[in-house]
Amino acid sequence: MIRIYNTLSKKKEEFIPLEEGKVRMYVCGPTVYNFIHIGNARPMIVFDTVRRYMEHKGYEVNFVSNFTDVDDKIIKKANEEGVSADEISSRYIAECKKDMEGMNIMPATTHPLATQEIDGMIEMISILIEKGYAYAVNGTVYFRTRRFETYGKLSHKNLDDLQGGNRSLLVSGEDEKEDSLDFVLWKPKKEGEPYWVSPWGEGRPGWHIECSVMSRKYLGEQIDIHGGGEDLVFPHHENEIAQSEACSGSVFARYWMHNAFLNIDNRKMSKSLGNFFTVREISEKYDLQILRFFMLNAHYRSPLNFSAELMEASKNALERVQTAVDNLKYLAECAATEELSAQESESIKESEVFESDFDRAMDDDFNTADAIAAVFDLVKFANTHAKEGSSRSFAQTLCGKIQSLCDILGIITEKKAELLDTEIEGLIEERQAARKAKDFSRADEIRNLLLEKGIILEDTREGVKWKRA
Repeated sequence: MIRIYNTLSKKKEEFIPLEEGKVRMYVCGPTVYNFIHIGNARPMIVFDTVRRYMEHKGYEVNFVSNFTDVDDKIIKKANEEGVSADEISSRYIAECKKDMEGMNIMPATTHPLATQEIDGMIEMISILIEKGYAYAVNGTVYFRTRRFETYGKLSHKNLDDLQGGNRSLLVSGEDEKEDSLDFVLWKPKKEGEPYWVSPWGEGRPGWHIECSVMSRKYLGEQIDIHGGGEDLVFPHHENEIAQSEACSGSVFARYWMHNAFLNIDNRKMSKSLGNFFTVREISEKYDLQILRFFMLNAHYRSPLNFSAELMEASKNALERVQTAVDNLKYLAECAATEELSAQESESIKESEVFESDFDRAMDDDFNTADAIAAVFDLVKFANTHAKEGSSRSFAQTLCGKIQSLCDILGIITEKKAELLDTEIEGLIEERQAARKAKDFSRADEIRNLLLEKGIILEDTREGVKWKRA
């Protein structure tokens, strides 16, 4: 039995799917205007692991995670570079997918793009206006927050407290609202911005409506699990509930899961503090499997502190697992006997306790920290019991158990084969030749290949220098 901490009820609840054997899951994805940062990586890793565990338990998971590809930040970046917003979002979706692959994040069942779902957004907004939950003023459409009686049920905020904390209405269009708490569903176009034609004039959707529409289209009006970072609880997820439930008249999501923040050296990550790291920057120093291992070493609802020391500790810990797997493979290859001995059969039965511990941890609100502890107990058991003279079957069985548990966590147990210095030099020469021939895609390909193998290139005046990460 899986128990999930539901932000809505503020307690752990037994997971009962809407449809037996199936899970409908929506996770808010990134806004694609730059490389994703390690704060973005945490929900990606957390909910990929939730999905993997659900599949391990036999569920068929329909996992939807969007890309927000129209947004003020994307438009700002496009204007700075003198290119279209579409060019910026397409570029960074591709880069995001590269980083996700490095972190061993499975592609979603569907990765919808906001810009391809505008018709659905116009349709949902029209329904909300018809039902009296929304109104249009001079090309802007607002949601009547007070009309939705249970507003605040996810964030556990009181409407009157929100009203009290609200800033005074300024002459910024805010004074068009019937109530200062009303939020935007559709906004009119501004000069130089992408826009779509709607019944309320040319414009673009508000952010909140996008996820409601994409979830509804690909998962149906009711879903099992909605996930994201805790920063999205209010107002984004609160507004999603209001829009979706006002439109359909039924409960939107049964279980709301939120991961806690990621801090850097015990401080909030921010560009102004100079402690802002992208996943790509981390990949220049570490295999991204280490980042994944590090993220899963804490419970997803606990704040997580990122530091060089903790990354080094994760690197060493992951190497222990990988070394144990390598050792078991070697013992299996060199084994003189095939079949299990009576004592080995007994040991295999003993080792089942670690798999039970793993499942117990994951069943308890996906406690990956305790699940990893169970993996290490199994590694220690294997290191103690599998020796020279062990049967092939014994070494292979223990190896399979470690790999199987790691696979549920999305942790790859194979060590990356190191390139020889001569191979590195050869690839650098090929890259230089490609650049000379203006074949920049091949040059980038070689650089990325070397990066995957832990080789960092530095283009200097004296030529290309390289080092191992």
